[in-house]
Amino acid sequence: MQGQPVGDCPRVLPEARRGSPRRITEIGEEILARPCRPAAEFGTPELSALIDDMFATLYVAEGAGLAANQVDVDLRLFVWDCWDEYGDRHIGHILNPVLDEEPVGDRRLIEAPEGCLSVPGPYAKLPRADHAVVRGVDQFGEPLVVEGRGYFARCLQHETDHLGGGLYVDRLPLRKRKSVLRDMARSRDEVLARRAELADELRRSRSPEGR
Repeated sequence: MQGQPVGDCPRVLPEARRGSPRRITEIGEEILARPCRPAAEFGTPELSALIDDMFATLYVAEGAGLAANQVDVDLRLFVWDCWDEYGDRHIGHILNPVLDEEPVGDRRLIEAPEGCLSVPGPYAKLPRADHAVVRGVDQFGEPLVVEGRGYFARCLQHETDHLGGGLYVDRLPLRKRKSVLRDMARSRDEVLARRAELADELRRSRSPEGR
């Protein structure tokens, strides 16, 4: 069972240092609104490089999780570097994830603020199950089961939604959705400027001269 907290890890993961940040797709782009294709090839240099790039993108966006269609790639893949409310850090990736559906009577919903890197800026309260199990494979095609609770469970559900063509705002009442999009319009430029600063910081950290 994966999803256990990791031990000591650097703030900037090795994957992020190897990778290059990519542009994050935004609400309204077609690739975010349709299901992603299943992965069929594993253990390739191209897949490894994509995962590295996604971790680099996640770092500069200061996010908890990132799906492949958020970097304009049609593939059932997401990565995470997620701190939960217990102070634990979870790091990993999964391909072809399937979210276990718990019986309604066993499901405990928690309403909490949720945001999205493809809806830059605003947050909105959304109920999610406080426990989630996702089953898929790793980049080498090996079976993978990831379990999360609390905020990490929210992250797993959010990213699985992405791969099905859904955004968290799709789950909001229409009036609240419109409010979130207005807030996004006001905050988008500031958020993108912050991402650009962190991308430059990451680039300089990899340069021998630091510049």
